[in-house]
Amino acid sequence: MTLMQPLPGFRDFLPEDCAKRNYIFARWRRVARRYGFVEWEGSPLEPTELYKKKSGDEIVGQLFNFTDKGEREVALRPELTPTLARVVAAHEREFKKPLKWFSIGQFFRYEKQQRGRLREHFQLNCDIIGENDLAADIELVALCIDVLRTFGLTEKDFVVRISDREFWTGFLRERNVPAERWDELLQIIDRSGREPRDKTAEKLGKLAEPVFATLHSGGKSEKLDRLIGGLRARGLADFVQIDVGIVRGLAYYTGIVFELFDRAGKFRAIAGGGRYDNLIAQLSDGAVSLPALGFAMGDVVLSELINEIPRAREAMQKAVASDRKIDIYVVIAKEERRADALAQIQQLRDRGYRVDYPMTPTKVARQFQAAEEAGAALALLYGDEWPQVKVKNLPTREESLIDHGALLDSVAKFFNVGSSA
Repeated sequence: MTLMQPLPGFRDFLPEDCAKRNYIFARWRRVARRYGFVEWEGSPLEPTELYKKKSGDEIVGQLFNFTDKGEREVALRPELTPTLARVVAAHEREFKKPLKWFSIGQFFRYEKQQRGRLREHFQLNCDIIGENDLAADIELVALCIDVLRTFGLTEKDFVVRISDREFWTGFLRERNVPAERWDELLQIIDRSGREPRDKTAEKLGKLAEPVFATLHSGGKSEKLDRLIGGLRARGLADFVQIDVGIVRGLAYYTGIVFELFDRAGKFRAIAGGGRYDNLIAQLSDGAVSLPALGFAMGDVVLSELINEIPRAREAMQKAVASDRKIDIYVVIAKEERRADALAQIQQLRDRGYRVDYPMTPTKVARQFQAAEEAGAALALLYGDEWPQVKVKNLPTREESLIDHGALLDSVAKFFNVGSSA
C-alpha cells in the first residue's frame, strides 16, 4: 500500500518539529512586544483582486487561487501587506498613530521549490503605520536585528544591508529617465547581483556604465548616514552596512529598504522590508493615506540558519528538550488507589503543574521508566502506604512519605526551592 505524502512544498510538523516552530514563534513574539508592538491577524483568504491591485495580473501565476462556492475569485494569501493595508484603511480612525503591529501567520505561494523556499511558510510581519520620521525606520531595523539576536546570533553571523529607493529615483531623475521606466529599471538593478553582468548591462543599455560605477562606489546618501548613526547610538552599527544594490524589486517601496543575510552567504535573504508610504492610499483608492513601513521574516530560512550555527542550534535543542519535560509523574502501584490518585492529579494540574500518569494498569517499573523518559522531577507513588504518598525526587533518588492531605503544600515547596536553586 502506498502511503499518502504531503503535497509538494508543504510540511507536516511532528512533535519535535512543532516544538522548534513554537520556539521560533515565542521569540518572535517576545522581541516584538519588547518594542511595544501589538499582535493582530488578518484573513488567510482574500479576493484575488486585492493582489492584482497591488502587484498586477502577473501575480496570479504565483497564487493558490480558485473560485469559491459563492462564485468569488479568491486566493490564499501570499503575503500580509495587502491585507494590512485593507484593514488599516477600514479601521485607522479607531487607533492612535503610529500603529505598531506584528503578526505571525502562514502564507502560500505556488512557485518553484528551492532551498529556503517552499510553497507554504510561516512569517513574522512587523509594521509601523502613520509615522514619517526616520526614527521609525531606525526602530524597525533595530527590531529586525534584535529578533535575530534573541536566537543567539551575533554580528559575525548576519548582516542587514540597507539602501534607499529615493537614492535611485534621484539617480534616474538626474539622467532624465522617464518616470514610467523607473520600476522596470529598479527591478533590473535589484537583480543585478544575481545574474551575469553582461545580461544586466544589456538590459540597462546606456545606463549600464553609471549604474555599475555607482554600485561599485557604494553611493552617497545623507539619509542612510543618519540611519546608521541612529543604530550606532544603540550599539547596533556592526550589524548593518549600506548597500545600494539592495532595491527590493516590489514597486510599492518608496524609501529606506533593507534585507538581512547570513555573513557566510549560504542562504537567500532571511528578512526584508522597507517603506511603502503610498500603498495604503493605492489599495484604498485614495480613501486613506498613511505613511507605512514594515518587514517580514520567514521561518524556513531562519530555521536553516539556526541549524547552521552550533550555539544557536544547541540553544534551540536545549529549550525544546526543557519545554517537553513534565513536572510530576504519578505512579499507580495499586489499582484501588487510582481514584485517589486521579483526584490529586486534577488538583495538581489546577495549580499549573504538568502531570502525567498511566491510563491503564502498568507495571511499576515501567511507570518509573516512563517518568524518567518524560523528564519528570518528581514521582508520586500511590500504593500500600496510603493514606500517605511516597514522593521520589527523581534526579537525587531521595524518597519521603507525605500524608496525602499535605501533598500539595509539599509539592509547592519542592518546586519553589527547585526554581530558586
